[in-house]
This record gives sequence, structure tokens and C-alpha cells, in this order.
Amino acid sequence: MPRPNSAPAPTPPAAPSGQPRTAGRHGVGEGLRNVYFLGIKEFYSLLRDYALLFVIVFMFTGAVLADARAKPDSLSNAAIAVVDEDQSALSQRLIDALQPPYFSPPRLISRADIDRGMDMGLDTFVLNIPPNFQRDVVNGRSPSIQLNVDATRQSQALVGSTYIENILASEVLAWMSGHRSNDLPLPARLVTHVKFNPNLYASWFGGITSIINNLTVLSIVLAGAALIREREHGTIEHLLVMPVTPLEIMLSKVWSMSVVVLCGGLFALLVMVRGVLGVHVSGSILLFAAGTLLYLFSTTSLGIFLGTIARSMPQFGLLVILVLLPLIVLSGAITPTESMPELVRYVMSLAPTIHFVAFAQGVLFRGAGLATMWPTLLAIAVTGSVFFWVASARLRRTIGQMG
Repeated sequence: MPRPNSAPAPTPPAAPSGQPRTAGRHGVGEGLRNVYFLGIKEFYSLLRDYALLFVIVFMFTGAVLADARAKPDSLSNAAIAVVDEDQSALSQRLIDALQPPYFSPPRLISRADIDRGMDMGLDTFVLNIPPNFQRDVVNGRSPSIQLNVDATRQSQALVGSTYIENILASEVLAWMSGHRSNDLPLPARLVTHVKFNPNLYASWFGGITSIINNLTVLSIVLAGAALIREREHGTIEHLLVMPVTPLEIMLSKVWSMSVVVLCGGLFALLVMVRGVLGVHVSGSILLFAAGTLLYLFSTTSLGIFLGTIARSMPQFGLLVILVLLPLIVLSGAITPTESMPELVRYVMSLAPTIHFVAFAQGVLFRGAGLATMWPTLLAIAVTGSVFFWVASARLRRTIGQMG
């Protein structure tokens, strides 16, 4: 009996050139499952990369402490000695003003011990108050005070000389205002109160600034390295035949690396900065964490974009150096944005780093809330969306060429 004619099954059209070989569309729930499990895979891959694990631990522990305690532009417990040849109330007031945290408690020595103490390295500064100093000040004769400085200690010599000059000038003026009854009082008295970091410890600013910079560095490095690791280990071909899309691949790397960096940043803030350094952060930690997560959304996207350009880890390292230097130096964390040229400020406003630095400093330094910082968060979200869209398009094109 003859078989009825049957048409051959239609052949599915070939994927256009430049498109990834992935399965057809699937639901949102399945896509979220793919993003979740691919992110878990990134955690396992990172745990096997001991070099990156060491970098993460060091950047949020030792690097934070080193940046906080090794500031060349700050003065901390500088050794100072005083030769008090006046033995007056004013000279004693000047000695009492030279106290920690800037200076160690002053040593009282004689004139004959000046050279010996500096030659032995006991004193960085020696202040010599001449005889009749208080009497000359009262009579308006403007006497001089000799300051001997050990210039071999370069970082402390220049900064400390300025500190001592300002301290002595303010103390003399304050003493004279209370001993000259014939002078007219000032119509207003200016009193300065420092809300955050009242003692102006440089380590307080240095520790938090180090966390801000390390968040940028690690988020870019980890996201880009995760993509290059797929290529070097040959697992990128496995992704090409799986029912996943380039967007899901990118989202998995973004959320997993963001979680790693966010946890490290919060550990450094709560344990290293607040616990070890003793910094009192009055701002909302929850608000800072939310803003940091939004910021990591853009920096991890930038890292993936650089990972699609580089063909190997050494190439990626060179690209990261070229990108990170302007992002960090011109972000406002090291130098204030007000001192930058107008063109540089305009160009940097297109990057999320300058907005995140303003957000982090506002929350952690000044205790600002959401009502104050929402424009900054909006700027971070807008720039991050642009970074994510560009990186996603580049990753789609790169995977399509591999397929």
C-alpha cells in the first residue's frame, strides 16, 4: 500500500553571523535561575584562585591599615624638646599647647643638651624660648623664638614646622587678648567646631578613603578576571552551548563579584576602621551599603567591558592600570574636585567614581541621609546603566564572534 506523501520537517534557520549560539527564549523565572546558578559557579571559581583571594583579603585588611597609618602629609607623635629660659606663665602655656596627637609630651632640656639630643635622634624639634619672652610680648617688642629642626626626617620636618608656628601664634594671641584690658573687644568671636574627627586624625580620613578606592579597584579587577578566566580555562565554549543568553552571563558575574566586594568593604569598614582604628562613623551603614551596591553595578560592568577587549590576563592588567589611574586620582578622594580644571570636572562627571566618592564622604564623614544624597545616587544609577548597556553590547558581540 503506497505511503501518503509527507512534507519533510522544516529546518530551523541558521543563526545570523555574529550572534551567539544559544537556545531559544525562555521565561523570566528560568532566566533568573540561570543567573543565580552561574553566579554560584563564579564563587567556586574564585575560591580556586588563591592569588585573587590573597589580593581581596589584603586589600581590605593590611592595605587599609597601611594607608591609614602611613600618611606623609600628617603629623603624629613627633618628638619635641623645649628649652624654657623664660620660666613664665606664657612660656608654660606654649609648652602645654604642644601635646598629642601631633607631638609627644615635650621634654624639658637645657641649652647644652640641644645638639646632643638631635644628634642621637631623640628630638625632631627643639624649641628655645628666650629669657624675658613674656615681658617683651607685653611691651610689644615682638621677640623671636628659635626652632631647631632635624631636616633628615623630611616628612615631619616641613609639616611640623608649620604646625608649631600656627600653634604658637594662636596661643600668644589668645594670651594677649586676656592681658590687655585697654584693647577694644572684637565684635564677634569665631569658634570652630569639627563635627567628624574632632582631633583631625589623618588615619580616620585615610582608612575610609582607602576603602573607597579599594572598592573601585577590586570590582573592576574581579569582574574582568572572571571573564578572562572563562576564556583561559576553556569554559567559555561550554557557555556557548548552554541555554543561557549573554545578558544572563553578564548579570551572573556582576552580582557575584559585587557581593564579594561589598562584603569585603563592609568588613573593612566595621572591623578594620571602626574596630582596629577606632573611627566613629556617624552615618548610616545601611545607606552606604545600598549606595555601594549600586556603584558596584557600574564598576563591575566596566571590568567586564575591559575583559572583552583584553585577550589575556597581562593585557587586562595593563588596561586596568590605564583606566584606574584617572578614575581614582580624579575622583575627588585624593584631591578635591574644586581644584580641578572645569573641563576635567565635566569629563569626570560622566564616570560613576566622582559621584560615589561624594556619596561615601557625605554619608560616612558628615552623616548625610537619603534626603540629601538622592541626587548623587541618581547620578550613580544613570552612569551605571550606561556602563552596563555598553558592556552588555560588547559582550554579546564578543560571544557571537566566538560562536
